[in-house]
Amino acid sequence: MDMHTVVVGTSGTTADDVVAVARHGARVELSTAAVDALAASRLIVDALAAKPEPVYGVSTGFGALASRHISTELRAQLQRNIVRSHAAGMGPRVEREVVRALMFLRLKTVASGHTGVRPEVAQTMADVLNAGITPVVHEYGSLGCSGDLAPLSHCALTLMGEGEAEGPDGTVRPAGELLAAHGITPVELREKEGLALLNGTDGMLGMLVMALADLRNLYTSADITAALSLEALLGTEKVLAPELHAIRPHPGQGVSADNMLRVLAGSGLTGHHQDDAPRVQDAYSVRCAPQVNGAGRDTLDYAAVVAGRELASAVDNPVVLPDGRVESNGNFHGAPVAYVLDFLAIVAADLGSICERRTDRLLDKHRSHGLPPFLADDAGVDSGLMIAQYTQAALVSEMKRLAVPASADSIPSSAMQEDHVSMGWSAARKLRTAVDNLTRIVAVELYAATRAVELRAAEGLVPAPASQAAVAALRAAGAEGPGPDRFLAPDLAAADTFVREGRLVAAVEPVTGPLA
Repeated sequence: MDMHTVVVGTSGTTADDVVAVARHGARVELSTAAVDALAASRLIVDALAAKPEPVYGVSTGFGALASRHISTELRAQLQRNIVRSHAAGMGPRVEREVVRALMFLRLKTVASGHTGVRPEVAQTMADVLNAGITPVVHEYGSLGCSGDLAPLSHCALTLMGEGEAEGPDGTVRPAGELLAAHGITPVELREKEGLALLNGTDGMLGMLVMALADLRNLYTSADITAALSLEALLGTEKVLAPELHAIRPHPGQGVSADNMLRVLAGSGLTGHHQDDAPRVQDAYSVRCAPQVNGAGRDTLDYAAVVAGRELASAVDNPVVLPDGRVESNGNFHGAPVAYVLDFLAIVAADLGSICERRTDRLLDKHRSHGLPPFLADDAGVDSGLMIAQYTQAALVSEMKRLAVPASADSIPSSAMQEDHVSMGWSAARKLRTAVDNLTRIVAVELYAATRAVELRAAEGLVPAPASQAAVAALRAAGAEGPGPDRFLAPDLAAADTFVREGRLVAAVEPVTGPLA
């Protein structure tokens, strides 16, 4: 567990804080202002609960059952029941980091003072996170409207000491046992609290934030692999000149071109495209890398704007307003988040596609400008990287299927009360798979391009210093260089880990300076 502490206030949180808590075990504390805001909004809810007039979520049923007024003696049971009945997820468990992000982001909204939850409930949420207790949350159960209902309900169930959760040792046990082992008293929910714990976009938002962090690493990594492939194919770096990109001023395009140019600085391989086999221009997958990578970068920036707005939001229904009103609303609808999750899956698929096209070009003796077939040691006896490209192609094909938008779908629920939903959780789940696949695709291009660069070096051509640094670091990480055929899966796995952990970027930056 990271000793870094994230303080939760009343005005949202940052993407860095989400990653720190979800992935690195940062501790969570409530600010004094948050505790005060929680107490103030609770006074408003208690006052409304004491009145004879029904108030949605406080003294009524939920969803299609909102017309029933609930008597005082049944309200605690009502809040328990909504958690128990909504904890209806099925399928495989979702990842620990996703559940931690889910819980932390729900705490962020609760701490805003717009939900009417008591301070002690919020403190219990923080205590569960700090104890490393992770509720068991399942793959299916959210339609992305009225929030990520089933996933959040499984988390709320743990706060009540019910259901199952994973302890810090990785063992799944009854939640009540885990709470007792860490000295945490289960909460007894009161008016509105069960509903407030379930009604948010926290799961899809947490996955968006983490996907953005991963994709930023991958886009920089893909700039590097594109440069390595250009170099190995004896392409020209002239297409990367800043004045060319200034006349089409998409910000990401200029950034990607600059990254590639810095990786290629000092190369003895580039610019030889006219020596033996005259070429007027390099292929699109080489020449247009900055345009494709850059458009993806611009999409990441847009998605980050949406994520930032959502991180600053208090998503609940009803909400407690500063003037004391408790009002119903539709802010729980996941459309803004769902759309950008799908948008990211589209650009990730296209980045994977252009990476695969460069890999295929490196392996084809008719298009690689003198490299051996499939970069094999003794082609015919050896198959080289032939099947590595098959694996990459299979991943790209799946990426295309994952790019089909979830948010274009909707299915009515709750007796047609919830008749249009966002499917944002589904968009987030498939994006996680897409990001995993994209990492592998970039890793295969890296593995092929570094082998090709080494083969060029064996011919007496001198790669760029940054390329040499990438090759050396990858070899040190366990992905071997050219030679006779061997068991290839471990090399590809090593390249995957190398890219996934950001070590490719770290390897070249001492030469290039910080890359964007």
